[in-house]
Amino acid sequence: MKNTFLLLFFFCISIYAKEIPSTKETQITNEIISLNDSQKKILFEFAVLQKNGFDANGYWLKNKNKFPAFTDSVRNNLADEIFVNSQVLYTPVKNSAIHLWMQTQSLTNWMLYLAAFIAICAIIGLLRNYWNRLLGMLIMQFAPLFRLLFSAILLTYELLLIGVLCIVGAPYVDEMTFRTIIIHTGLFLLWSQSTAIFTRKYLVKKYIFEVRNNFWGSNQWEAVKTICLPAIIVTIALLYLIYKVPADVLYNYEVVVSGMAAICALPFWRIIEKYIYPVLIPFKDTSVERSIYSLAACTVLALVIDVVLIWQINPLFYYIIIALTTLLIMSILILSVKDNYKYDYRNYYYIQCITIAFFVSVLWYSFHIRSGEIIWVALIGASIFVIIKYWEIPTFFISWKRSRGWTWGFLGMAALLWLLAKGILYLSKIGFMV
Repeated sequence: MKNTFLLLFFFCISIYAKEIPSTKETQITNEIISLNDSQKKILFEFAVLQKNGFDANGYWLKNKNKFPAFTDSVRNNLADEIFVNSQVLYTPVKNSAIHLWMQTQSLTNWMLYLAAFIAICAIIGLLRNYWNRLLGMLIMQFAPLFRLLFSAILLTYELLLIGVLCIVGAPYVDEMTFRTIIIHTGLFLLWSQSTAIFTRKYLVKKYIFEVRNNFWGSNQWEAVKTICLPAIIVTIALLYLIYKVPADVLYNYEVVVSGMAAICALPFWRIIEKYIYPVLIPFKDTSVERSIYSLAACTVLALVIDVVLIWQINPLFYYIIIALTTLLIMSILILSVKDNYKYDYRNYYYIQCITIAFFVSVLWYSFHIRSGEIIWVALIGASIFVIIKYWEIPTFFISWKRSRGWTWGFLGMAALLWLLAKGILYLSKIGFMV
């Protein structure tokens, strides 16, 4: 009994000892909650002066009348608590040197990306235009030495190896523009040379035709070799780049494109395609091109994947959702064009309703999650859709080619752009105020 009493006694003492700091912390918290922002700012500045060795008493006497009466100990505790749990947010003044520097840095980043993109396009264009001529000249001038080293087959494998080295080594390049150029050169070499190996056509023009013919051909294995396998190789390379260079978000978007190309070239896709495209093109129309039916099926697949990823509510899929939504907007815009449905307008009217519902859904979702990227992609896509319809709807009654109303049309387009700009500003204001 005595032992039990002692245990209860020590237990009560321990509980009491724990309650004292808890009660003290609660009092400090309540005091801080009762303070307004101006008072918290004064206490924060008081703590900064104290911790940097300055005489803070003069500052306190100057602002003491703004506080209720409390002891110096309480004041110091409140100041320390606010100092520890505060985060300083710096907002540069508009048109200040720092603000202008930040805007300049943002502009130059876009210019660097643009420079890299232009350089990539130029390099690919030069390879396309001069590759055969350069190869022929090298073979003619250095035939004895290069007959072995630069034969068409061996050169393909050498270029494939260079592409692999570009992908592996580019993440170690610090300069963003050069890194982007090297990476995309490596991606192009991986795609082109792997396609050349699988098609056994070692000149650029020849295997481009092979890719185009095999995509619509009846031999499913040829489509896998010439389209699916190179796309898988590029996808693996992009996943490696996402892991090695996470700061370059561009590859999060590109991996979606290569991944969708790999999926749409799989053998089973040709079988189920005819059951999927009626979701967007429900009425039979022999005048619609085969590529439009395939695009509709791919759009439905991308839409399903996009919705599934959105329902996951996982930040890991954020860039994939943006890329898929961008692809969906471009695909929907292509499908909504009147020229695809020349003789039967039922599909045309149907796809317009689908397009409007799609843009409304995307805009609602983007404002709901406050995603700037999706908001601007959706607004740009919706604006392009409105402009396309502006030029298309009159063609039911007149022909722009034969009409002399081009100038009136462009005047109306200027007014339409003005209305779109005002509408976007209004939607942005309403969306961000909710």
